Amino acid sequence: MFNRRVVITGIGVISPIGNDLLTFWKNAVAGTSGVGTITLFDASQFDCRIAGESRDFDPIGFFKNPKDVRRTDRYTQMAIAASRLALDMSGLDLEKVDRDRFGVVVGSGIGGLKSLSDNHINMLQKGPNRISPFMIPMMISNMASGLISMEHGLRGPNISITSACATANHNIGEAWRMIKFGDADIFLAGGSEAAITPIGIGGFSSMKALSTRNDAPEKASRPFDKDRDGFVMGEGAGIVVIEELEHAKRRGAEIYCELIGYGLSADAYHITSPSPDGDGAARCMAMALKHAGVSPEQVDYINAHGTSTDIGDVCETRAIKRLFGDHAYKLAVSSTKSMTGHLLGAAGGVEIAACVMAVREGVIPPTINLDNPDPECDLDYTPHHARERKVVVALSNSFGFGGHNSTIVVRRFDG
Repeated sequence: MFNRRVVITGIGVISPIGNDLLTFWKNAVAGTSGVGTITLFDASQFDCRIAGESRDFDPIGFFKNPKDVRRTDRYTQMAIAASRLALDMSGLDLEKVDRDRFGVVVGSGIGGLKSLSDNHINMLQKGPNRISPFMIPMMISNMASGLISMEHGLRGPNISITSACATANHNIGEAWRMIKFGDADIFLAGGSEAAITPIGIGGFSSMKALSTRNDAPEKASRPFDKDRDGFVMGEGAGIVVIEELEHAKRRGAEIYCELIGYGLSADAYHITSPSPDGDGAARCMAMALKHAGVSPEQVDYINAHGTSTDIGDVCETRAIKRLFGDHAYKLAVSSTKSMTGHLLGAAGGVEIAACVMAVREGVIPPTINLDNPDPECDLDYTPHHARERKVVVALSNSFGFGGHNSTIVVRRFDG
């Protein structure tokens, strides 16, 4: 049972650089920045006035009942949209699958922050009777996973893991584990986030975590560059259909790659800062490779967590060198957050899409804005331009506040 192989058969992306997989990938390869001045609210009084918004996103058309759009937070709307895109890509006929063995594991790092904030303002200004009866289901971070199952009648395992910026990878990884264990045959798994709100931007700004390069927003997210001054918040959703291999074969599915490994660990160090020596991240990657049954020397590409924060980029570099040794300098590494900003709990879901496409297309997406590399960040981060390279094994890192670490490994599927 534990040798059941797991493959990816569908991918849904909502992001600042595209609201479908192909648009996202085209813009990622082109090095297009999705960061701009905030339009979702008036940010003129904030230190940070920039973000990676999914500006063309429209939830209408993704819900069976259009009235449900008004009853859901933006993060849930994005999750519903990404899940439908993933299902469409997978070619699954829901009338022909056992929905008792089709699960959903979709999380959010923050949940419905806008719904909470808006209702709090209503309460203070107009009294408690003006709180929406939908506030709680709009706010809670498990609702995306629940509503996806309701939209499609999926009755398999349904959970929602929240682990800050490691959320999506943890959700995908635990879905992988449940398929390996035999609890289900198919999952929609990933993450969604829509925290570009006054309280969201304000909270991260007060921590001095966000870039304040407001006059050149497209240059603000600059992982591994010595002039980086913080991360740029993004929004969106990344959800994949993962499926037991034989189940996928029986229905003639197109297989985009194999999901072969998953690792997780804790830094046990600090509420927001990673362990300086990179130990936790290194152990996380090591576990993922052990589960995958591949050696460090077999890894071709790492989609780095690479948030554009001072300590985070250095610690991840140290972790890669700690685990991979001399091979660290032969790896292709890049941070697609340089283009999308940091999608928090959705980051891993969008970045595994980049890994799958790198494997499929033999192209490494770039790290843009890497003009002056930090001397402590001395790996090959694929600066400025995409690069052609055969990729058989790719690894995606996601690390979160609280010391949460998660890593996913994918491999080219050759039958």
